Amino acid sequence: MTCQTYSLFALSVIMIYFGRFGNSSILAHLQNDIDQLKADFNSSHSDVADGGPIFTEKLINWTERNEKRIILSQIVSMYLEMLENTDKSKAHIRHISEELYTLKNSLPDGLKKLKDLKDLEKLQMSDLKIQRKAVHELFSVLQKLVETPTTLKRKRSQSQRRCKC
Repeated sequence: MTCQTYSLFALSVIMIYFGRFGNSSILAHLQNDIDQLKADFNSSHSDVADGGPIFTEKLINWTERNEKRIILSQIVSMYLEMLENTDKSKAHIRHISEELYTLKNSLPDGLKKLKDLKDLEKLQMSDLKIQRKAVHELFSVLQKLVETPTTLKRKRSQSQRRCKC
């Protein structure tokens, strides 16, 4: 399977994952549209396989459902960006774009989370002021880290019992 085929396969997986295409006839029509898109991009060219897949391999590392939704949101945005520069007069491109926009609206805003990660990466941990702030927040960060889903549920149920709204 070529890299382009992998990425288009990833597109199909994304759409199925979010339950958008429970109806197999919609999925079959979308597969036909993707086949036409492969022809448009000449995805059977030999250089497509160079370097391996670009999206499907990334999905392996994201295991939790909410984590996957973050990375899939980014991937869907990248497909939409790619399709922005294509011929919109072709029905298959319009159909794929419409389905991707629908999917994007059902996903969380991964850009905010991505920006947060990039901002963390830029922190100069050798800066004394940053170090002081980090030490000041250390206990709170560790508390967040050790919170289990059970303790979170317990906190929610306790606050609900206290509230006599």
